[in-house]
Parts: sequence; structure tokens; C-alpha cells
Amino acid sequence: MKLNQLAFRNIFRRKRRTLITASSVAFGVLLSVTFTGTGDYTYTHMIDAGAKMGMGHVTVEPVGYQNSPTLNKKLQHIDKMLDEIRNLDNVSDAVPRIMGQAMFASANKSIGGVFIAVNPNIENAKNNLFIQSLSEGKLFSANSKHGIVVGYKLAHKLRLKLGKKLVYTTTDASGEIISRIARVKGMFKTGVDTIDASMVLLPLAATQQALGYSSNQASLIAVLIHDQRKADDMRDKIASLHSTQNYEELSWHEAQPDLAGVIAMDKSMNYISQFLVGLIIAAGILNTMLMSVLERKHEFGMMMAVGLSPQALFKLVMVESFWLALLGLTLGIVITAPWFYFLYYHGIDLSSGFGDDFTYGGVLIDPLFKARLFPESIVFILGSVFSLAMLAGAYPAWKAGRTPPIESLKTI
Repeated sequence: MKLNQLAFRNIFRRKRRTLITASSVAFGVLLSVTFTGTGDYTYTHMIDAGAKMGMGHVTVEPVGYQNSPTLNKKLQHIDKMLDEIRNLDNVSDAVPRIMGQAMFASANKSIGGVFIAVNPNIENAKNNLFIQSLSEGKLFSANSKHGIVVGYKLAHKLRLKLGKKLVYTTTDASGEIISRIARVKGMFKTGVDTIDASMVLLPLAATQQALGYSSNQASLIAVLIHDQRKADDMRDKIASLHSTQNYEELSWHEAQPDLAGVIAMDKSMNYISQFLVGLIIAAGILNTMLMSVLERKHEFGMMMAVGLSPQALFKLVMVESFWLALLGLTLGIVITAPWFYFLYYHGIDLSSGFGDDFTYGGVLIDPLFKARLFPESIVFILGSVFSLAMLAGAYPAWKAGRTPPIESLKTI
């Protein structure tokens, strides 16, 4: 206890220096929380948006569908699979979808694109980004045979308006070419130009009938979960179900490798930034503690002359580093809390810097600069900053323990 009291008094001998060093630690906490918090929010938003655009956080699909997504590859008995999957913990929803390529033609021109057939009875703005992004009109009904919802850029290219006819041509399950006429019920605007210029939604029941599917067949099942970090665990749980044994299960990392690559690259840059912040914190602690040791050489010499061991001196300086790190962390929490509160609940609108394209690497992002922190991120930040502070104090502590008592007493 006496060692703690002595160390605490020592760091306040130079109050200004101590305050500056504690402020540098606090500023490091602020930067780390900002970098990590915005990363946690942005990555989660990107992953969730990608999941709602078709494949889910976990995808159940026929074997080989990922490499060759053709319409003759089908899931059978999807009702049984859906029941088993929805009963798993952490599953927020599971929806069947049919995805394929088609040619879309109006009276003016033809354009190639992609269709997703959905069931409007179970798909909504919470699990489908296209429905969430409806800008005109509305979604078709479940029993609609001719309804279609198109991206607004595709509608512009084909000169379509609500109520206008559109012909789409594709191949059915047996490889035969089929054509159907649809009427535009709505338009969506996701903010991703490539999606808005090539994607349409079709009624699941009508598409099943047109392609030669039964009502219990689909291209894939998109599984959405509450916590995207547990996608790999959920993939393994789904793979162990009896109804999915003959099919393939992919987490979003595997089903959307482009998205995974963009996030991995951005995380690497984030880690480099935080490493540089850590070096700044460590340099501040090292400077303070080393200056303190050099100024107290005479004092340390006297302590060793009266019998204090080098190990005890080392411990004293390390305890001083501990209190300095703790003071810096406390100050960091105090100044970071209101900033994080603002970013979490309000954020900063950066939409003017994006224009109309809210994408990064072809992936939809939120133009609001917001933050969130997972529990493990909080532990990582506090633990890393504290560890860096203690490591920075190790050399000055070792230097203090090697103070020659006789030589240091000659100089005051």
C-alpha cells in the first residue's frame, strides 16, 4: 500500500507533465474508439445490407450453385428446411428465393439483368433491401402473376413508368427459353448504380410456375441472423440439420467474396491507423517516465544506499506507470463518452460527399458517420492502451533499477 501511495505522489510532482501525458493517453482512447466504433458500425451495416440484397448472412443452396448459378439447380422440400432453420437461436428470418439472369425488353430497347423472385407475404423492409428502398409504387401481391418491381436506373434505360409493360426472357428448369409479360408495380433506388440498373423483383409463386418449379422448390434459402459476427457458427448449425444434408451452406464471407475482400482491406488500414495511435501513446508514456527517472537519479541512489533493492525500484516505477495509465484511461472515458454518444445516436451526415452513389468498392454504405462498439472491441481498446502504457514504462523502470548509488550521490 505504501508503494502505491509513494508512486501516486511521485507522478503528481510534475502536474503539468502528468496532465499532458494523461491527455495523450485519453486522446488515444478517443481515436481508438472512433476508428473501432465507426468500423464496427460500417462493417455491420455493409454486411447486413449485402445479406438483405439476396444471399443472407448464411445461404443454403444446391451443391455447385455458387460457381455455376443455373436455374436447373434447385432446393427441394424448402418448407421443412425453413421450419428447422427458423427454430434456431439467433435466426431473425429465413426466406426462399429464386435468382436468375434474364433479358428485359420494353418497346424501346432490351437490357440484360438479374431477377430475384420473392414471396411478399414473408419479405418486407426488414429482410429485403429492395423493398426497403422502394421509391415509387408498391410491391406486388403474393398471387400476382404479372407484377414486377424494377430498379429506377433500369426503368430509366427502358423508359418505363408505373403500369407500363415489360417483357422478360429467361430459361426454365429444363433449359427451354421462356418469355413472360409483366407490368411495373414499383421502382426501388438502393444507391448502388449497378444494382439499380440491372435488378428486378418478381413474385415467387408466378416465377415457380413459369420456370417449372413446384411450390416447394427454390434456388436458395437466405438466412438472416441478429448478429452477423456469428455467421460461421450459424452456417455450421444449419449444416448439421437433417433437412440440409444434401445441400451446401455458405456464410456471407463465402457467398459474397467481393464484400469480404473490401471489408478485410478496410480493416487492415484501420489496424495500421490504430497501431500508429498506439505508438504515439507509448512514446508519450516513455518520455514522461524516462524524464522522471533521469531527474530522480540522486533520489534513487539514496534509496539504494539505504538498502532498497533494484527490484523494488523497478516495481516502484512500474506502479507509477500503472497509475499514469489508469489516470489516462479514466480521462479518456470521460472525454470519449459524449463523443461516442453523439456518433451512436446521431452521427454526422456525409451524404454531400458521396453525391448519388452511396457505395464503397461496389458495396452499399451508410452516408451517416456513426459508431457502435461490440463488447470485445471495448475490452480490446482498453486492454491495448493499458498494455502499451505499461510496456512503455518498462524501460524507464529497468533504467531506475540500474542506477549506480555511489555515482548518483555525487551529483545533486
